[in-house]
Amino acid sequence: MGPVPSPICANKRKGADMKVLVTGATGFLGKYVIEELVEQGYEVRAFGRNQKAGQALQGPSVEFFAGDFSQEEDIFAACEGVDAVVHAGALSTIWGPWEQFYRANVLGTKRVLEACRHFGIKRLVYISSPSIYAAARDQLDIKETDAPKENELNFYIKSKLQAERVISQYPQVPSVILRPRGLFGIGDTSIFPRVLRLSQQFAIPLIKNGQQLMDMTCVENAALAVRLALEMPQAHGQVYNITNGEPHSFKDLLDQALEGLQVRKRYVKLPAGLLAFLAQSFESIYRFFRIKKEPPLTLYTYYLMRYSQTLDISAAVRDLGYRPRLTISEGIAKYVQNYRNN
Repeated sequence: MGPVPSPICANKRKGADMKVLVTGATGFLGKYVIEELVEQGYEVRAFGRNQKAGQALQGPSVEFFAGDFSQEEDIFAACEGVDAVVHAGALSTIWGPWEQFYRANVLGTKRVLEACRHFGIKRLVYISSPSIYAAARDQLDIKETDAPKENELNFYIKSKLQAERVISQYPQVPSVILRPRGLFGIGDTSIFPRVLRLSQQFAIPLIKNGQQLMDMTCVENAALAVRLALEMPQAHGQVYNITNGEPHSFKDLLDQALEGLQVRKRYVKLPAGLLAFLAQSFESIYRFFRIKKEPPLTLYTYYLMRYSQTLDISAAVRDLGYRPRLTISEGIAKYVQNYRNN
């Protein structure tokens, strides 16, 4: 890597006179990152394709820039005049053709890096994914260095690993990689909504009575980690796992959420072999017939329900001074209150 840069800003209001570009600004994490940065005095240029959602972000410290980061001219124009970049934009789904994942997550990240290098950006924070650790076995306290060189479980995982390798090819860009696990909170369109639909329409399948351990992260905590990664000089060139640091069993997390939401808990115990067979069958059928819609069950989802996986966040605690603001229970309670009020 190049020389270790000085802190982006040493003022009490850390973001004073600093402008940060946030890609994926209209996404779940992106909105929270913008809120965190603005609260700390940063100026933000919010970058995304959704004009309507982007306009809603605008304010005294936020300007919206419409564009596609996989288009060179768009990302170059967006990076001009900013001091740092948070690259949170991505195609974040577990199903789809490789060409789409490559264009958004690999080529798009390359375009962002080229723009950062051209304008001498002081710090790039890239939002990767701990899904790259997915494997057919229990894994506890996974360290950042445990990441595999290859993982072909799905195209999203493959693209994220390739994007991380692309970053390593740009030593001129001071960068930090974050792997936040299981983001949830108000505005979540993935984890809790899926759990609700399953519980209301069918039943939630359990393997080993749902006792496998898993990590999750309140989205507010992930946004905090992003800001710290922008500010701490010792983070340069490093990779950090981000979670709440409080593993729970799969069923305990579901119980907390469903009880708070006052939804009847409906579980069904199924043998692991049956679910594995169904996941493989669905994927094979959907690929053969080139069905674009996500299968009812994928191998990645099966792995989540079958195996324990927890992450070691000691590096983020040590280097970034990362301390989660919200506990899992507090995050669930906050989500529940918003759900009931709306």
